[in-house]
Amino acid sequence: MRKKNFFAGPSVLPVEVLEEIRDNIVDYKGEGLSMIEASHRGGMFEQMYDECLELFRSLLSIPDDYDVYFLGGGATLQFTMIPVNFLLKGKCADYCKTGSWSNKAASDAQKLGCVNIAFDDKENNYTHLPDPSALKPSENSAYMYLCANETIGGIEWKTFPDTGSVPLIADMSSDILSRPVDVKKFGMIYGGVQKNLGPAGATFIIMRHDMLDRRNENLTAYMDYALHSKNKGLYNTPPVFSIWGVKLVLDWIRRNGGVEGMDRLAEEKSQLIYSVIDSSDFYRSPVDKAVRSRMNVVFRLPDEELEARFVSESKNEGMLGLKGHRSVGGLRASLYNALPMEDVKALADFMREFERKNG
Repeated sequence: MRKKNFFAGPSVLPVEVLEEIRDNIVDYKGEGLSMIEASHRGGMFEQMYDECLELFRSLLSIPDDYDVYFLGGGATLQFTMIPVNFLLKGKCADYCKTGSWSNKAASDAQKLGCVNIAFDDKENNYTHLPDPSALKPSENSAYMYLCANETIGGIEWKTFPDTGSVPLIADMSSDILSRPVDVKKFGMIYGGVQKNLGPAGATFIIMRHDMLDRRNENLTAYMDYALHSKNKGLYNTPPVFSIWGVKLVLDWIRRNGGVEGMDRLAEEKSQLIYSVIDSSDFYRSPVDKAVRSRMNVVFRLPDEELEARFVSESKNEGMLGLKGHRSVGGLRASLYNALPMEDVKALADFMREFERKNG
């Protein structure tokens, strides 16, 4: 019997995808070898890769003047690659500090150039977001940076600032393809795939072509986006297994209503849990209701002893990953695209019963 997987990442994958990997891991579609053995220079890998990129474009309605490809190194490598490429001498980048991941990105950028902190919610423990319409780039800004969904703090941008001619760059590791996004608002969108798209190991890059005109041209090979753009992410050996998994997840998303279908599911699943929290004095969410994440629901109980008991008893019911991040404590349920609705309903029922026994 499969566990109910609420981990924040690596995280739940569709059972159909896992079964397809199982059935093709040794002999990929009768080709006589595994996809993870195949050369990335042509042949069956490149056919699968091209299909994966085209699926990504179609599902997210990515315009033709944007590159789409995958790199290694996780989102964390992008914390460095972005300022190394775009934070040129004489420029300053605007960063919105809204939680752990955007804070880490800002910290890395500050080591490499001038950073202006456009927003910092530290005094509220990162439970609020600014009004996007009031957020404007600073003078001589190279780009504005934000994290669309903070997995640790459970906070999500519902709309995005209009930055005009200044590129907007967003980390969408944990909410990509959970809702429609107007890609044209962004100079760059990127993210690790292991939260909402596939097995750990790959990072997706979506970048408008004219961003390359703004970059530092004196870079080592792997750090240069232009080189990756020219080679559609295949300058060096790509994370083949992860990309194959992403392609299968994208197929699954397409079969299940596309981004619009995932958007409806995200709303239904998150409301099941938030309705339990909001109807109770036993549970509480620290996050401003207007910007609560639909992917990562964070909540607290009256004391840490009860929280530890909640985690222990939920494990006994086959529910994994409900302990909050070590940096903030509490509890967290990650409700990514692939998490079945019945697992969310089971968690909601468990929460009500736990409150009945302990409230």
